[in-house]
Amino acid sequence: QVQLVESGGGSVQTGGSLRLACASNVDTNTWYSMAWFHQGLLSERDGVASVSQSGTIMYADSVKGRFTISRDDAKNTLYLQMDSLKPEDTGTYYCAARRSSSGVALRLREFNYDYWGQGTQVTVSS
Repeated sequence: QVQLVESGGGSVQTGGSLRLACASNVDTNTWYSMAWFHQGLLSERDGVASVSQSGTIMYADSVKGRFTISRDDAKNTLYLQMDSLKPEDTGTYYCAARRSSSGVALRLREFNYDYWGQGTQVTVSS
C-alpha cells in the first residue's frame, strides 16, 4: 500500500543542478526517517542523505556541501537538491523510508529502511 514515487531526474552537464522529489502516499511526517540512495550501473546502492522525523540530517561525505535534503510535509514530498553535479553522481536515485524508531540517528545503510520507490535516473555528462 505504501507508495514512494521519485521524479525530477534527467540529464545535465558537470556542475549543473537537479532537484529530485519523492512523493509519499502516507504523511511524510509519520516516517521516522526518509532518505535518498544512489546506485550506479555497476555499483552498490549507497546512502546519499537522510532526514529524520525530528529534523536530523545526515549526508554521505561524497555529497556533503553539494546536496541538500528537505521534507515538505504539506505536500508529503521529500526533496533532494543536487548542485555541482559530477559524472560520478550518475545513476539511479531511490527514495527510502522507515516507520519505526531506532533510538539513535540512522546510518545511511540500505537495511535501515523499509520502503522504497522505483527510482529516478540522473545522468551527468562531462
